[in-house]
Amino acid sequence: MSINLVNVDYLNSQHAQDLIYLLDSYAQDPMGGGETLNQDVKDNLAKELAKLPHALSLICYVDNKPAGLVNCFEAFSSFMCKPILNIHDVVVLNEFRGQGISQLLLEKVEHMARDRGCGKITLEVLEGNKVAQNSYMKFGFAGYELDPTMGKAMFWQKSLV
Repeated sequence: MSINLVNVDYLNSQHAQDLIYLLDSYAQDPMGGGETLNQDVKDNLAKELAKLPHALSLICYVDNKPAGLVNCFEAFSSFMCKPILNIHDVVVLNEFRGQGISQLLLEKVEHMARDRGCGKITLEVLEGNKVAQNSYMKFGFAGYELDPTMGKAMFWQKSLV
């Protein structure tokens, strides 16, 4: 078995196609919302990501087949006065789960974050996604809190679309 991690070139048509395939597969999973990506996203995501200098994506190929994906975005921590790297999506296709692919992707993200001088890596995970939580904890992620008496941080959103 051959495993290869590739930095996505959003303007490379094969990378763009594989990124959409992997992300759409994740979107159709219950943990990704259970619905396919809309056509506008499929048609435009790679070229829109190419416009963002703070975006980075990695694809994991197993025997030259797309098997995993991570999409990340650099932000900034005012408390640390350093950049942070947020992992926005982690995808491992069902047929490739249990082979350590998420750990390989997270390892590469950590290396890239350190190279960028980031103070931390962040991500969010659904409460019911115990498999992902276990993978992230195995890698060293934990809940975020400034003061234990105030509790852990919560990830909230307000949709604008």
